[in-house]
Amino acid sequence: MTLQNSSSQKNCFRVYLGSCILFVYIFTSALVVGILIILCIILPFSVRYKIATLWVSSIMWVTKVTCGLTYRVEGLENLPTDQTYVVLCKHQSAWETLALRLFLPMQTTVLKQSLTWIPVGGWALATLKPIAIDRKNQRDALKTLITQGIARLKEGFIVVIFPEGTRAAPNENLKFNAGGAMLAQKANRPVIPLAHNAGEFWPRYSFLKYPGTITVKLGPAISTTEKKAKQINSEAEEWIAQTMNEISTSSSL
Repeated sequence: MTLQNSSSQKNCFRVYLGSCILFVYIFTSALVVGILIILCIILPFSVRYKIATLWVSSIMWVTKVTCGLTYRVEGLENLPTDQTYVVLCKHQSAWETLALRLFLPMQTTVLKQSLTWIPVGGWALATLKPIAIDRKNQRDALKTLITQGIARLKEGFIVVIFPEGTRAAPNENLKFNAGGAMLAQKANRPVIPLAHNAGEFWPRYSFLKYPGTITVKLGPAISTTEKKAKQINSEAEEWIAQTMNEISTSSSL
């Protein structure tokens, strides 16, 4: 049993009430913000990006107030300031798909193409320059990732990739896909590995959100110069796996 589950038993009413309030806020505000972003399609991209960032910031605030859930970030000094880069991020919950926007520079995320087809929310997402891939066609998906990824890096975006391809439960390590490492290698950009334990407080496929503090760790930049994608991927995967063991609340029980 993880620490947050023990905490949730003592705060059962708060957990359910806070999760309900957060759920209502996210979905009602998403509709309003989605429409606003779509209406801003004629304005500069920076306006739409700012609106989305403010929305995420409001979600994190509501999460803190209603669910008692906060986060801390370590390793920001590892982020390059003289070039763009690729972030390979552990994927445990929906939390990181939102929160990374608050402490990383201007970014684009690799995601399923079908997400951009969702009325209002998905349409708004499509205006934020994501790298949308069709996972059913792996060859075309990789081509899209490399082509659009290099273009976004040159535009000044960092590229966020969840190499596991799907959300993994805490203490579960899924094999990394090679696409992110290939993008970094072909673009000659460094890789930043990112580990976090959000899944212990904001579990995948769960309505409930538990109180506590999510730990996020950014690792040292991994050079891609004269390295094959397999080696880059292996270095990132090893660092993330080791760091996950260090920050996991359940592993210390």
